[in-house]
Amino acid sequence: HGENWLALAVFLIAAVVTSASADAAKARAEEADDRRREADLGADLARVLLGGDDFDEALRLVGQRIAQAYGLASVLVEARWVDSDARHKALPLVINGSRVGTLLVARDADPETVTLLRDRMLPALETLVGAAKRRSELEAQVIETKALRRSDVVKTALLRSVSHDLRSPLTGITTAAGGLSSDTLSDEGRSELVSVIATEAERLSRLVDNLLDLSRLQGGGAEPRLDWCSVEEVVRGAAESAPAPRGGFDVAIEPDLPLIHADATQLERALANIFDNATRHGDAGSVTVSVRGAGPRVTVQITDRGRGIAPDELERIFDAFHGTGESAGTGLGLAIARGFVEANGGRIRVESPPGQGATFTIQLPVAAGQLVGAR
Repeated sequence: HGENWLALAVFLIAAVVTSASADAAKARAEEADDRRREADLGADLARVLLGGDDFDEALRLVGQRIAQAYGLASVLVEARWVDSDARHKALPLVINGSRVGTLLVARDADPETVTLLRDRMLPALETLVGAAKRRSELEAQVIETKALRRSDVVKTALLRSVSHDLRSPLTGITTAAGGLSSDTLSDEGRSELVSVIATEAERLSRLVDNLLDLSRLQGGGAEPRLDWCSVEEVVRGAAESAPAPRGGFDVAIEPDLPLIHADATQLERALANIFDNATRHGDAGSVTVSVRGAGPRVTVQITDRGRGIAPDELERIFDAFHGTGESAGTGLGLAIARGFVEANGGRIRVESPPGQGATFTIQLPVAAGQLVGAR
């Protein structure tokens, strides 16, 4: 019947239109899903590239994420120019005409997937890699700027300290040397001037030694020459080389201390600097030095009877060029002492009850076979 043919035509047209609409809706849904996955991937890549500290590791992780998302065997991201080879096809990453990196995919990868990757992911990846490279370069510049600023601070402190502390002994030496040329100088006066020259020359020598020691410590060139040494000999050697306080050194050393494996010269320099500090700040009293052993450590304590150290200065006194008061000196001695003690595996700390002087405690490790009380 003709009316059935008409109905069939209407149904056929409706079916075609509905099918086309359904296909279009499905395609739009799939496109939206793909875009969502690409947006999620882009966000993930941004987090990896811009949130990490290791740029090379971030590039490796980005390659893994892209390979997983596009079903590829492997993807490599390089922050440099890399050409295609027998195993990889190179997709350049370009920003404003400059190549910021290269995306490498396997030669046998599906061409449609590679095309999709080039058209959909490459633009975002170019932007992210370029931003990450700029961030890495800026961080390097910031670090360099901080280092230069710190270097300027150190240089300024060094010039201030050295200019003052060099001038004082040089002035004394020059004045005393000029006085020696006098014809009317008595033997006693001449002896006194010679003593001044010797004292100031020794002071100048200590300053130069401290500067050299600090330079080696900061440059990583103060590697200790380890050997078995006696703590008693190190302490007594330091007391002989350091300026003695008016009240002298009151040294008490526990008998039968074990040998330690350390650089005796460095430890002697460290102790001499602490002795010198105690002498200058001890208000003319004696300086007490005690050495004892307990288990895996030998402990050396140096106590002066000066005015002590303010609580907020207890850690800062070990910083180079940090002085406290007119008699603080160059601010190098304690920094060098800590550097040498720690280089030999030891620890140093200071305690200072208000108005009761300061006590420096040095703990040096003892080898397992030399433990105190293990005889």
